[in-house]
Amino acid sequence: MNNIREPKQKRAIEKKEKIIKAGFNLICKNGYYNTNTAEIAKEAGVSTGIVYQYFEDKHDIFIEGLNTYGEEIFFPLLNYNNQMIDIKNIKPLMKNMINTYVKNHKVSKIAHEEIISMVHSDEEVAKYYYKRELETTEQIKNILIANNFKDNNLTEKVHIMLGMIDNLCHEIIYHKHKNMNYEEMTEIVINTIINLFK
Repeated sequence: MNNIREPKQKRAIEKKEKIIKAGFNLICKNGYYNTNTAEIAKEAGVSTGIVYQYFEDKHDIFIEGLNTYGEEIFFPLLNYNNQMIDIKNIKPLMKNMINTYVKNHKVSKIAHEEIISMVHSDEEVAKYYYKRELETTEQIKNILIANNFKDNNLTEKVHIMLGMIDNLCHEIIYHKHKNMNYEEMTEIVINTIINLFK
């Protein structure tokens, strides 16, 4: 661990970033336990020795990658800052948000599954996930307050809303129950969210 160094020159920084990106992408594609440091080095176009100059092991690479790229997978927030939001126009915004989450889950399905499984088994991954989850809740809450929503249990309501959207995405992407009408389910979730904020 004492041999790990932080790059200062531009070329070395770029090399480290290349390793992070390659490692994170490989782990998300093939799974954490199906990826080794030699494969990461090959993907990044560097020697295994170079990898160990910057990282202790693949876990360090994964955590760095999660901090850099994790938001794209888990928290694809739409930018509502320049939009007026009220109960009258919240329905299309909810549909937009749900469509974005579903699309994001489809694009990064394997990565999402791999990281969620690690949330339950890896303390650092869990810490990242719950921290970002709460930050996202706070961000949406502040957007709503800026749009004249009353701060009456708003944190809790936003958190419930995000949980419902996340569960809906999992249902649509992963569970795929044949006897479920997901268009109807989406409509029910949206209406429940609207009632939650009334």
